[in-house]
Amino acid sequence: MGAGGLATAADVAEILSLGAVAAQLGTAFLRCPESGAGAVHKAALTDPGYTSTAMTRAFSGRPARGLINRFLTEHSGDAPAAYPDVHYVTAPLRRASAAQGNPDSVNLWAGESFRETTETPAATLVAALASA
Repeated sequence: MGAGGLATAADVAEILSLGAVAAQLGTAFLRCPESGAGAVHKAALTDPGYTSTAMTRAFSGRPARGLINRFLTEHSGDAPAAYPDVHYVTAPLRRASAAQGNPDSVNLWAGESFRETTETPAATLVAALASA
């Protein structure tokens, strides 16, 4: 199984050519119409102001990779490994920030290949990836 940093049919073809029997993608599906990602999250994936990702526990208390925004920058160093407590404490802030269309305090989960995301329906994306 190959996973991590895969986003395109070429990525899938490469990992399969190296001996993997399957490929797992996550971030590639974030902008699909079927995705549960919110509008603020989807917009951030194409915003040129977001240039990289980092690991953090700041939003949930559990390690995850997200686009680097103000909240991630200011709180990652202090974030305890306290899932789900941190998740519940930050939930109202994240909801309010998303409702205001402000990505600075929203968990913008994304892998390093976030620039490769498209608004393609999931079935179409899977078919394209499978053709690799």
